[in-house]
Amino acid sequence: MPRSERPSVLIVGAGFGGIGMAVELKRAGFHDIVVLERAADLGGVWRENTYPGAGCDIPSPYYSFSFEPNPEWPMRFSLRADIHAYLKRTADKYGVTPHIRFDTEVTAVAFDADRGLWRVETSTGATFQATVLVPAVGQLSRPAWPDIPGRETFGGHSFHSALWDHDHDLTGRRVAVIGTGASAIQFVPKIQPRVEHLTVFQRSAPYVVPKTDTVYRRWQHALYRRVPRAQLVERAFFWGLCEFGTMGLKGNNAITKLVDLLALALRTKQIKDPALRAKLTPDYPAGCKRVLFASDYYPALAQPNVHVETGRITEITPTGVSTEDGVVHEVDTIIYGTGFRTTEFLGPMKVHGLAGRELSEAWSSGARAYYGMAVPGFPNMFMMYGPNTNLGCGSIIYMLERQARYIRQAVEQLAAGASYLDVRPEVADRFDEEVQRRLERSVWTLCSSWYRDGNGRVSTNWPGLVSEYHRRTRTLDLSDYLVTQ
Repeated sequence: MPRSERPSVLIVGAGFGGIGMAVELKRAGFHDIVVLERAADLGGVWRENTYPGAGCDIPSPYYSFSFEPNPEWPMRFSLRADIHAYLKRTADKYGVTPHIRFDTEVTAVAFDADRGLWRVETSTGATFQATVLVPAVGQLSRPAWPDIPGRETFGGHSFHSALWDHDHDLTGRRVAVIGTGASAIQFVPKIQPRVEHLTVFQRSAPYVVPKTDTVYRRWQHALYRRVPRAQLVERAFFWGLCEFGTMGLKGNNAITKLVDLLALALRTKQIKDPALRAKLTPDYPAGCKRVLFASDYYPALAQPNVHVETGRITEITPTGVSTEDGVVHEVDTIIYGTGFRTTEFLGPMKVHGLAGRELSEAWSSGARAYYGMAVPGFPNMFMMYGPNTNLGCGSIIYMLERQARYIRQAVEQLAAGASYLDVRPEVADRFDEEVQRRLERSVWTLCSSWYRDGNGRVSTNWPGLVSEYHRRTRTLDLSDYLVTQ
């Protein structure tokens, strides 16, 4: 069949993954690109999460594109607004913004094998066609609401931390926070001084280690502008530190013991009440759930207007939260810091591949993809931040850049004349077996967390170092794919 010189590419999502993919393609000379974004602005998780204190727990010199260092980061661990602004500047600088169709949510996609094209349906009624489909919707984009009886009966005000209600003034209110994950440890210290009373409902205590933040001074900004390698040194340091930490997650007990000691030292220093300290002591191995970075969380919990409740929640009542001891903790506001639906990678999109097969059927026993990108039977579809590409320690942007590089090579193969590429089932199966075998030796299998799906399968995390992922995805091996001309 006749083909255009440059294949068309449709990217779903305008967060770091989608923007990074578009930049990679444009820098390689591919410009027939459309980015569909469901919201009115780009930014992904950094657009959505506007709760007080929202920021990144990976240092900004590392949590940024390697091709676009930012000498003007205000602090080492930058806040949401600065990260969002950085991504918008990057999209503008590299000419990606004109390719984005905002307020356009993808509802269904289907592959047409005869034409070698993906047909994409959207919430606006508009349809698109493209040679290559790149879902870049991320793992942290859909809020997870807890399945607690009576949640709809609450007579006060409630919202999810990822959907923060800035019109609701918390001053002088009795507030319940359900959840003690990465979002809660950032917003709890910000709202604690304003509320009359704060009850934090904790299902399991997180490991919390000090956050070594710093505000960059003028001389540092000047140095980074004039000597870019100086900022590269800081980036390399944190890259190496995260690689070291990952070895602990893979099973190095000496490293996980070090994390345990750091967390213990922080608890001992900041929590003087033995009873409260006992509540805040994790009962599972370090790293099994996400390790959190904060230096102000424990001091907030130690304040007289805060109560940490570890009893199991039995229901939400019209006046508050009821726990297994029969106590109703009466509040007028509930904030759900309960995270995201991390294992529903492309939901709620309907995805149909060869012979009309649904992706949900292919993933009936858990999401899986070759290097987190390609699924057999779904040709020319390459995911960003797909299954088993999340990190327990490290910058996901590092992983996204490697995925963009790999997908760009697939586009180049299509530009050379192939109609479509479909990863071989035996290749994908062999890879998945390797990943799951290695994950069985990791700390992530030792407790329940958002890293695991309903079947207990670790479907989110990469089992090795990011340097390994870099090496293994450096070159697309065409023999891994069925190539249809």
